[in-house]
Amino acid sequence: MLDKTVHTLAEAVREIPDGATVLVGGFGGSGAPIALLEALLEQGAKDLVVVSNNAGSGTEGLNALIGAGRVRKLICSYPKSADKSQPLAAAFEQLYRAGKVELECIPQGTMVERMRAAGAGLGPFFSPTGYGTLLAEGKESRVIDGIGYVLEQPIRADYALVKADLGDRWGNLTYRLAGRNFAPVMCTAARHAIAQVREIVPLGSIPPEQVMTPAIFVQKVVCHAS
Repeated sequence: MLDKTVHTLAEAVREIPDGATVLVGGFGGSGAPIALLEALLEQGAKDLVVVSNNAGSGTEGLNALIGAGRVRKLICSYPKSADKSQPLAAAFEQLYRAGKVELECIPQGTMVERMRAAGAGLGPFFSPTGYGTLLAEGKESRVIDGIGYVLEQPIRADYALVKADLGDRWGNLTYRLAGRNFAPVMCTAARHAIAQVREIVPLGSIPPEQVMTPAIFVQKVVCHAS
């Protein structure tokens, strides 16, 4: 019987090693896998490369992981946090200015397309976004039919951490509203996708047309009602 559910958050992240590249879902606080990130913090993995839309929100989750010095490099569309009243909210900015963490800043759409290319088994692609700017430095650029393009590489990852609404024991997932954000494409781009879900439902109770991430892209499911 195929069953991808695990009983604890600790078990879900146990195998993530030092130096892993980890995709982290979430748009601000919406759909952020806070519980999995807290479990990863407790697990102790370090020297991580994290790909996320931003550098986390508040004082938990990704901000806590960065503040603990566990992240070697952050790849994101913007690293700033809105709440500077909390020390951990500015963790990335402080560590970056101190030279203790690397940053690769890429446009949000380009970030998504780089992950989509990886999930689809494609190679590099040309994008007009960022052409002629600092974001294009060190990358191949071409003018095709009068339009400037920058060559972008797929983002492939070892793990993806996502938050879903419903999941079944096979790993089929649904998301709630904006909580969907980057999670489906991240699951395709990672070799090992781990989902925290609000509820694990019986197999077959999610209509096929409502499955937003098919089970083939998910390796572990853990229930965490939040």
